[in-house]
Amino acid sequence: MVHILNLQTQKRNQWIDITSLIEGFLQNFQFKDGVAIIYCPHTTAGITINENADPDVCRDLLRRLDELCPWDMAQDRHGEGNSAAHLKASLMGSSQTVIVKDGRLLLGRWQGVYFCEFDGPRSRQCFVKFIG
Repeated sequence: MVHILNLQTQKRNQWIDITSLIEGFLQNFQFKDGVAIIYCPHTTAGITINENADPDVCRDLLRRLDELCPWDMAQDRHGEGNSAAHLKASLMGSSQTVIVKDGRLLLGRWQGVYFCEFDGPRSRQCFVKFIG
């Protein structure tokens, strides 16, 4: 079974911690051991794992990504004008695989799973599949 997370992003650059939402699926479906695959089907958004203890980490990473991939690149040829979002999404990647042990994501102490929005605000979906 594929589980769907429906997300509403609020701004162009935003990371949403979806760890507890994924673990909610684990509890609801009593999935104990295996792997979770978290997949983003959007070309201007991605999935990453990073620190979830200090919100400044996300802010710093978004700022650094803006430095690497600025929006004001007049020479970009993509007609929608969002090449920066496509590049950021490619850097993050479209999926993550996480081990599940005893009904919990096997993440490090300070880690969380993030949905990374780079072209919002938008209605988005993220898919989660448990294999055990």
